[in-house]
Amino acid sequence: MLALLHTSPLHVPVFDALRDEHHPGLELRHHVDPALLARARRDGPEAVARDVTAALRRAASSDARALLCTCSTIGEVAERAAAEVGVPVVRGDRPMAAAAVAAGLRIAVLATVESTLPPTLALLDDEARRADRPIRTRAQVVPDAWTRFEAGDIEGCARLVAAAADAVTDADVIVLAQASMTPAARFATTAVPVLSSPRPGLAAAARSAGAPVG
Repeated sequence: MLALLHTSPLHVPVFDALRDEHHPGLELRHHVDPALLARARRDGPEAVARDVTAALRRAASSDARALLCTCSTIGEVAERAAAEVGVPVVRGDRPMAAAAVAAGLRIAVLATVESTLPPTLALLDDEARRADRPIRTRAQVVPDAWTRFEAGDIEGCARLVAAAADAVTDADVIVLAQASMTPAARFATTAVPVLSSPRPGLAAAARSAGAPVG
């Protein structure tokens, strides 16, 4: 069984659909705590490190063989908590970051909340060091997109993000920094590859949980 820690209930059906398509038979158990993101946005990710660890421990207590943190803002503190939790903790955006570094030198990062950018840029730098590849990153917060997402206007958020992606002209790859931005890839028309985290993140977590990857 794989446990997932989300900071929005809107992620639950996204990961259930990915499981059904790519990992049939894998049991998912969802734990949703929006307050973690709210506090991390206000005070910074380190301010919620203890609460993230506590949330992961609660998730692990349900016989989970691995944990997946789907929130990029708290992903770094979740990853560090693995030793205290007792089971593997997969940072959902790390596989995407590795793929971005492999894709090219110039990486454009799009986000809908400012708090996501520092951990995402640090993660890309970490993956670049691991791969011994130079990268250049530039980051942008898409105006009004998060307001649309919070209001439940998923398509409206996605179209704003897609327009921002289509406006990128000087990148080898575009990274959608948050799982909530994934639907934008359907609307983007750019020829630049647009990467999102849910599918590769779930695949990595499924491997950690010992499940076959389809």
